[in-house]
Amino acid sequence: MSYRFTTSLPYLLNRVGVRMGEIFLERLHEYELTLPMYRVMAVLKQEGKQSLGDLSQMVSVELSTLSRLITSMKNKGLVSRIRLEDNARMVHIDLTEHGREMIEKLMPVAAEFESVGTASFSDQEIEWLKNALIQMGENFEKLHLK
Repeated sequence: MSYRFTTSLPYLLNRVGVRMGEIFLERLHEYELTLPMYRVMAVLKQEGKQSLGDLSQMVSVELSTLSRLITSMKNKGLVSRIRLEDNARMVHIDLTEHGREMIEKLMPVAAEFESVGTASFSDQEIEWLKNALIQMGENFEKLHLK
């Protein structure tokens, strides 16, 4: 079997991700948000306050880029930086009340996108696909460690 780029997994995953991102970004424009901003807010809503390093890993954004993004989000009143009392060098990022209100409006939109994207799949197929993608991500981490 020969390798075909247009049917390769990386190509197909990227194609779906890019298209979904483009359409979702249209919805985010009315809130003056970017996709990385949405991802930061969604992670903070789900996981609670996070260090910059942990947040960088979860949203797949380089630390230096994320630091600038957090500054922009802080200026918009979406997140706060909290210095830890026992370690003044350590900062945690958390949602502000405004950020919580914003992400509460956006989560149903994200859920709608997931529903549309998986409309032709059974519940079992959706669960399998999500688990497979998680496993693939873990598999690729092994390459990163080499």
